[in-house]
Amino acid sequence: MKGLKYQLKSVLWDKFCLMTFLLPILVAGALNFMGSIDMSSLGELHFGVLENDLSPQTITWLERYGPVTAYRTQEELTAAINEPSTNVIGVKADGDSLKTAISGDELEIFRQAAATLPTLYERQENAEQTEVQVLDRPDILENFQDIFIPAVLIVAMFMGCTFNAMNIISEKEDGVAFVNEILPMTPCQYFLQKVVVGFLFGSLSSIITACICFQLSWNHWGLMLALILLSSFVAALIGLFTGKLSEGLMIGVVYIKIIMLVFIAVPILCALIGVSGLSAVLCNLVPSQPAFDGIMALSAGNTGAAIKDAGILSIHCVVWPALYVLLFTQRKKQGGYSI
Repeated sequence: MKGLKYQLKSVLWDKFCLMTFLLPILVAGALNFMGSIDMSSLGELHFGVLENDLSPQTITWLERYGPVTAYRTQEELTAAINEPSTNVIGVKADGDSLKTAISGDELEIFRQAAATLPTLYERQENAEQTEVQVLDRPDILENFQDIFIPAVLIVAMFMGCTFNAMNIISEKEDGVAFVNEILPMTPCQYFLQKVVVGFLFGSLSSIITACICFQLSWNHWGLMLALILLSSFVAALIGLFTGKLSEGLMIGVVYIKIIMLVFIAVPILCALIGVSGLSAVLCNLVPSQPAFDGIMALSAGNTGAAIKDAGILSIHCVVWPALYVLLFTQRKKQGGYSI
């Protein structure tokens, strides 16, 4: 118990671990906040004209498609068009028609609008007779949030890997690992002491992140909690292996980055391209895949798929401790104390 208290104090003083704990929570809050912001104005057309160049009727016609700003001189209009932070389309009179000007660094949608505007103006009488159906503007972030939010929760679930790995590496750097080898502590006590810290903090960060991002029924919250606890436990075990196999801080950081990249890339790629058959089985060997798939299933209300993914994570929770015991037994036969 005293060893566990020491580990908790060590983690609370570790800025890297605290940043890892808080980062998923802050990102989840930012995504939740951005989802409530109307970003449709980013795709709105903006026009720049010279004062007394266009008729009031033409100005009124342009305002049907977007805001119109009048500039006193040609230099001011050119500067507004060339401003990189804007997508202003310059409009000038060209006889009975219009002439547009753009800087060339705009998005394709604004370049097409600038090219089409003169023709649309010339045929405005025919256009007014055309029946127009106004569709609801889709939420720009809606499709991305379906993947972003589970990905953030995956980071929170598997942060226990970073906790344990950095904790063990720090002990190696400070010489504490040599002290642990001569303490009256059994391998089981060492195992529990290291795993519990990453498991507790990973679970807490994941639960807070899930509360921010999801609005689920009580039944679904039970499944979500099961996914969080199982994933956090597996992550803590993988962090134990990572810390033991890392010979130094830089090597440990490289290992952690590779593991986190695999944890995030595999489920996202599976969600984007879709996998089935043997490929799906192989992807489930990465523990983040069933966790991600379970979260997506809960978001869609598919309880059966979430239960299946929780079962796959349960198998991971059995296999990884068994692998630890196997490696410890082999190391003990070779004369070492722990892996």
